[in-house]
Amino acid sequence: MKVLHEDNHLLVVEKPAGLPTMGVRENEKSLLTIAKAYIAEKYQKPGNVFLGVVSRLDTPTTGVVVIARTSKSASRLAEQFREHSVTKTYVAVVDGIVPNDSGTLRNFMAEEKRHRKMFVTQDPSGIPAVLHYRVVKRFANETMLEIDLETGRKHQIRVQLSHLGFPIVGDYKYRSRSKFPVGIALHARQITFRHPTLDTELTFTADFPVTWKRFFS
Repeated sequence: MKVLHEDNHLLVVEKPAGLPTMGVRENEKSLLTIAKAYIAEKYQKPGNVFLGVVSRLDTPTTGVVVIARTSKSASRLAEQFREHSVTKTYVAVVDGIVPNDSGTLRNFMAEEKRHRKMFVTQDPSGIPAVLHYRVVKRFANETMLEIDLETGRKHQIRVQLSHLGFPIVGDYKYRSRSKFPVGIALHARQITFRHPTLDTELTFTADFPVTWKRFFS
């Protein structure tokens, strides 16, 4: 876990691939348990440390995660997410050559609870999901995309791109047949929001993991 920013109200970190953000069984590691141990040791805090994750990432996804250090900060940041005033930019590499240089995906999504998967549905009672993408680079059999999320749904980018016919490299859960060293080729590159107490705009950018090296050679 790499710390990008730390103050009395916020902890902004980079999450590695393969590490759950939160919600694990007792005695299992997650980004949240590691962050709590970090705060407890650094500030010599006895007992339970309060931290609230406000920008959760899927286990195989890498990138920037925002964690609130107080309940007031968590509430104010959560409100920004609900109001869609937070800007989140992801980078993904997908199987296949995306023909359009840019586009917008609008779908309804639903959950298949038995297999813990999401899917695109034609039923308008589903959860609306919207993202915007642009092509950064085309390779022989892959395409790198920059993605701006308008909504933040579970597995949204993975599901919508797979439904389009371009699954994320390494994402076997959503029909990719390509290998990726660790996790999948989806990276939460940048996030912009307002500080929960100072009301100043903050932007944080997460470096690409070493597993992405071949895409930039």
